[in-house]
Amino acid sequence: MSQITENSNITLHFELSLDDGQIVDSTFDKAPAQFNYGDGNLLPAFEEALLGLEEGQKASFNMSPEKSFGMRNPSNIQRMSRSQFSIDIEEGMIVSFADVGKNELPGVISVIGEKDVEVDFNHPLAGRDLVFKVEILKIGSSE
Repeated sequence: MSQITENSNITLHFELSLDDGQIVDSTFDKAPAQFNYGDGNLLPAFEEALLGLEEGQKASFNMSPEKSFGMRNPSNIQRMSRSQFSIDIEEGMIVSFADVGKNELPGVISVIGEKDVEVDFNHPLAGRDLVFKVEILKIGSSE
């Protein structure tokens, strides 16, 4: 039986959930995911957890913030003038901004004041403990 190595092409079902059981993303109810180990589709710690698993195997991993989306960074929360927004905004809304290099940068409207708006540019899963469940469907060679 083949095992996942750093040269594997992997087809799997996965579920990512918060430690309270709330599901963030899952392929178990749709088409499975497919990727080559090391292609950047999964975070490095998620890939490392898969090493050595075999076809047909199911596994579950607890992922700390340090191994997943990092800790929340207070400097990623910005205050902006409310007049900068030409759209109707509400708390919890995700708004797309452009950084200096004109790359898209999503931010979550966290607080709306009379004159200022607080926008959180941390990843929504930053600072959260996660559970990563997988079922390995197929392992091939990416070479």
